[in-house]
Amino acid sequence: MTTPAVSFEFFPPQNLEGSFRLWDTVQTLAPLAPRFVSVTYGAGGTTRDLTREAVATLHKFSGLNVAAHLTCVNASRAETLAIAEDFAAAGVSEIVALRGDPPKGSAGFTPHPEGFASSVELVRALAGTGKFKIRVGAYPDVHPEAASARANIDWLKAKLDAGASEALTQFFFEAETFLRFRDACAAAGIDPALLTPGILPIENWAGVAGFSRRCGARVPAWLEDAFAKALRDGRADLLATALCTELCSDLIDEGVGRLHFYTLNRPELTRDVCHALGITPRVQLQNVA
Repeated sequence: MTTPAVSFEFFPPQNLEGSFRLWDTVQTLAPLAPRFVSVTYGAGGTTRDLTREAVATLHKFSGLNVAAHLTCVNASRAETLAIAEDFAAAGVSEIVALRGDPPKGSAGFTPHPEGFASSVELVRALAGTGKFKIRVGAYPDVHPEAASARANIDWLKAKLDAGASEALTQFFFEAETFLRFRDACAAAGIDPALLTPGILPIENWAGVAGFSRRCGARVPAWLEDAFAKALRDGRADLLATALCTELCSDLIDEGVGRLHFYTLNRPELTRDVCHALGITPRVQLQNVA
């Protein structure tokens, strides 16, 4: 089995305890030599400043290639591009460009009166600066707001045509979900090599199941049954490790060379899966000084 290249997603800390957890997560996963690590935005842009601070700190002290999430929500074009310029000034040259989730309680996404109306517009503007490598999101299970499966793929193609060079997918639970999506993308003229599957190790089944339904990721009945039994028997962690490892292994066997892990700042399960895939420590995190 070929050893894949990996990347990891973190979210920014919102308090001192969260800061320690983030740094512990980085220390745990940095030795696996990720291609990059990314730091998320909260829904509605609520962690904009925290994201900016976390990205700058990780870039300065971790020695890792850090990508910053950037969204269109609750900001004008000028404000959004000013944040991007701040990232560039801090030495961060990679951005994950997303439309972003609307604020909690909102009926849906409403563009800022002076803001970007879509992720395509954001990607095009970032690409126009010539300063960034741009990644975007993709949805193997159709995005809840997409009119159809074809529209879902057409929108991804528009983002890539606008200047993005890689697409990180939403998580999924069966390899066939990604493989069917990859085939459909290829048929629509998208280079399959630009697709990187997003992997979510299941730390908390109830939380993952609820979030999956909200974001449109299909939850197979067999998976619900498996976790119901595992939770009853106290084997949920063992099951989560085994299933995630099997999912990644199946993808690798089908020619996938990159995996992007959503760590939720809880690194142990991600680390264990990577070790099972043959991804062993290669570098040490540089000391903070």
